[in-house]
Amino acid sequence: MPQLASRGRGRRTINEINMVPFIDVMLVLLIIFMVTAPLITPSVVDLPSVGKASRKPDAVVEIIIKRDESLQVSSAGNSRNTTVRAVAEQVRAMQAGNAQTAVVISADKQVKYELVVRVMDSLQRAGVQRVGLSVQTSN
Repeated sequence: MPQLASRGRGRRTINEINMVPFIDVMLVLLIIFMVTAPLITPSVVDLPSVGKASRKPDAVVEIIIKRDESLQVSSAGNSRNTTVRAVAEQVRAMQAGNAQTAVVISADKQVKYELVVRVMDSLQRAGVQRVGLSVQTSN
């Protein structure tokens, strides 16, 4: 209920917000967060590790994504420049009917991840089964 104040001729209401309940609620929330914060365990993200294959595949088709976002498909010394739209056709041609031929994508670290995902999506839509990412191990 607003308070009334008498100033001179008539009575007028004082329009003020009472801050005390607001401050009390904020202090209670602060105490709750301070008590519960140490109890929350941080979530751990398990990233995949690089495994070691028993032997290298006989034939590998390598897709190289360069810093300028140009693509190059190479296999057994045969190398061709290509685009994202045509990469699946180039890979299928280099696999020569053998769907088990491994495909490795190597990208420069400055390349946007979106381009790598688009290449992988294009390969998946074309039915390429064995697709891997090339990693560089730090010594």
